Amino acid sequence: MKKKEKIVLENENCPIRNVLHRFGDKWSLLIIYKLSDDFLLTDDYKLRFNELHKEINGISQKMLTTTLRTLEADSLILRKVYPEIPPRVEYSLTELGRSLVPLISDLSNWAFEHQSKILKSRDNYKR
Repeated sequence: MKKKEKIVLENENCPIRNVLHRFGDKWSLLIIYKLSDDFLLTDDYKLRFNELHKEINGISQKMLTTTLRTLEADSLILRKVYPEIPPRVEYSLTELGRSLVPLISDLSNWAFEHQSKILKSRDNYKR
């Protein structure tokens, strides 16, 4: 059995810092969730920009654009532009993005299960 390498957390090449930084923002996980068709992972599920914007309450168009570009740069989503007038653009998850969905699902389930305990603890801590 191979010995695990010690992870250097201070290094900018640290996988934990580098990869998880992407999901520490307010919107990335929600966009991936919506593009997963609410965790059904339909292979051909696609949404247009305005559909995504309507689905994610509170996100501005600028922030949606920024987050979509970032997720595309990480190869988690695919942006497909159709040569039509007016142009049609659709977003879908890549294979890499779909591989993240079960983990997001587990985290979401954990959050739903424990949210009330955490909120109660926060209230008690403030006192």
